[in-house]
Amino acid sequence: MLLHLLPHILNGLALGLLFALLALGFMLIIGVMEVINLAHGSLFALGAYVALAVMAPDGGLPFAFLEPYYALPAGARYAIALVVGPLVVGVVGMGLEICLRRTYGTDPLYGLLLTFGAALVLEEVIRSIWGSSEYFLPIPREISGGFIAGDLIYSTYRIYAAVFAAAMIGVLWVFLNKTPYGAVIKAGAHDSEMVRALGYNLTRLRLLVFGFGAALAGVAGIIMAPIWGIRPVVGVDAVIPAFVIIVLGGVGSFWGAVSAGIMVGLVVALTAAFFTDWSLLSMYLLLLLVVTFRARGLAGKSSVLEA
Repeated sequence: MLLHLLPHILNGLALGLLFALLALGFMLIIGVMEVINLAHGSLFALGAYVALAVMAPDGGLPFAFLEPYYALPAGARYAIALVVGPLVVGVVGMGLEICLRRTYGTDPLYGLLLTFGAALVLEEVIRSIWGSSEYFLPIPREISGGFIAGDLIYSTYRIYAAVFAAAMIGVLWVFLNKTPYGAVIKAGAHDSEMVRALGYNLTRLRLLVFGFGAALAGVAGIIMAPIWGIRPVVGVDAVIPAFVIIVLGGVGSFWGAVSAGIMVGLVVALTAAFFTDWSLLSMYLLLLLVVTFRARGLAGKSSVLEA
């Protein structure tokens, strides 16, 4: 029985690590900006579409001068997509942060509404360029297909996605905990005014953190694209699990978000194996179960409301 569940467990781990990567970018923005970025899902979708344009000649950039570029091996184009996609999304995210500046110090509802409007605008921009059809991101032959282990067949790409997401999470942890730039970001999440008092440019910090968080959403969108497909509303499918993971893991907790992402991925994958219609509902039931007994999430700090 366990052997037959193993492919679903591996799928759940891959999905959970990708969810965690997406949620960490979401959490960075919430921590430093104190804004719930409802456009995070649209940035996720934009990353996938930019990668599509970089990978495929019919992916939205039908320019004649690009024909020699599309003659490059698929592996080279995929590597370029992993660089160009997050950069483009990061720049768009920084543009959104500039728009958000007028809402700082006001009712948080203004920032929430602005990011909601930005999500709608990004979705319509995507529709105007790529249309409403669903696309699939072509991937290099080296990481496509499957391999046989015993009596089971595993997806090579899902293994690659899990390893890549785990590596990105590890790099992000090292950056936040072992570099002076990461220390400033963490300090800004706890007390932004103290960071300003120490002589750091808070405006620049917010701009870079928002762009960095958006770039992480773009990376997650690219890696998730061959699994979920690419469509204008895919961002909605991404931002809701990210929000659930932040609450489930505890707002502000790095490893809480990672643990919650893996839990959500496993629950969704295992539920889909037996009760397909309940696969998405299962993560909400998991959230309800956890917050019933631990309102601050798995690793969140206790509040003054708790005894």
